[in-house]
Amino acid sequence: MRRLPLPLAGLALALAGCAPALTPPPAASAVAPPADWRTALPTDGAAIDSRWWSAFGDPRLTALVEQARANNSDLAIAAARVAEARAQERVARSLLWPNLSLSGQGAEARSVNAFGQPTESFAAQPVFQASYEIDLFGRNAAAREAARANAAAVAAAREAATLSVSSAAASGYITLLALDARRQLLAETLTSRSEALRLARSRAEAGYTSQLELRQAEAEYQATAQQIPTIEAAIARQENGLSLLVGDTPHAIARGEGFAALAVPPVPAVLPSELVRRRPDIAQAEYALAATDANLRAARAQFLPQVRLAASAGAVISSALGDPISIWSVGGSILAPIFSGGRLQGEFDAATAQRDQAAFAYRKTVLTAFREVEDQMAVIDRFNAQEQALMAQRAAVADALRHATNRYRAGYSPYLEQLDAQRSLLGVDLALIQLRADRLNAYVALYQALGGGAPAA
Repeated sequence: MRRLPLPLAGLALALAGCAPALTPPPAASAVAPPADWRTALPTDGAAIDSRWWSAFGDPRLTALVEQARANNSDLAIAAARVAEARAQERVARSLLWPNLSLSGQGAEARSVNAFGQPTESFAAQPVFQASYEIDLFGRNAAAREAARANAAAVAAAREAATLSVSSAAASGYITLLALDARRQLLAETLTSRSEALRLARSRAEAGYTSQLELRQAEAEYQATAQQIPTIEAAIARQENGLSLLVGDTPHAIARGEGFAALAVPPVPAVLPSELVRRRPDIAQAEYALAATDANLRAARAQFLPQVRLAASAGAVISSALGDPISIWSVGGSILAPIFSGGRLQGEFDAATAQRDQAAFAYRKTVLTAFREVEDQMAVIDRFNAQEQALMAQRAAVADALRHATNRYRAGYSPYLEQLDAQRSLLGVDLALIQLRADRLNAYVALYQALGGGAPAA
């Protein structure tokens, strides 16, 4: 085997010193967690269970969430993307190993010799070949690390999608039960409106009241009746959406004990410093940053020489030979870039910019995570005061309705005062249902913002 000329080896080493220097991520992309939350957590906070949705105390809700986690179409797509990324990682890993192959050539022929006689001959040449690139400057290792980090980022994206689907299923079920409660309240209100309409009709027929009060009672009855089909349509749409979420055709969703039976879960005790390792989207952004950093190292290695070794061994087998003849070859090559018209520098600059983008994307993801947790804790912290004000308003409106009803029946006030009080009471009761639904959904959003029940892998 001939050695490479010394000038060529020296040129390769000189080119190795021409590679651009790696720069660290921008200092402005760094982010540190705050020492504590802006909204104080309760002292009795507990750790989040891995099946946090069971804290709402409804087996039907639990079954729905687990069905969505098992059958959701988006999660199936995410799982396939994970398999694809891991396969690409195996492809990148293969660059660090020798490439072995076996080839063979064979032929059989019939011809006429110089004496005019037919002759038959055969020949075969099996060859075993091996090639290997010595990864002196880490180009292939960087490509493998980039593929590994990308596979981890895709796996973290799948965890983020799973958490999102779990939260959507829990929130959708809570919203469905709230719609059921609104429908039940409207049905009960319609029954009372029907009784009021019957009373107004009998009083009008007896001449105790005018037709105005009768028409007002009819109008109020119909105003309540027309809200029920709207709620029923919303219930059907909510069931259809949940059916799609669990990977099924539209169907009725089984309910538990009802909206009032849903439990309010505790506020989890999670410190800001723990959030970074809990959120799968933060893990995804971190792995994406690691992948771009590895790609940057691979782009720098493109400026450096590539050393390849090759060897082959085989035999020549022929009917013209008494014995097979062995053949072999061993060699190597160095490929060093000299001029590329700025292509390599452009690729390196693009890889640097992509790394910086990933660094700022990581910072934004972390800051968004802290903002989402703070938003939900601020909302939850103020629900008690809002509920107390609504309950006080309901007590006042209910008392006003009682007085208005008594005054109307005694003939001291017109029917319109009773109607106004009834409308106010219905509005407050609907607001209480919505407030409870908002509170429960805020807990779902808080669990999602905190990254679910377990730290991200």
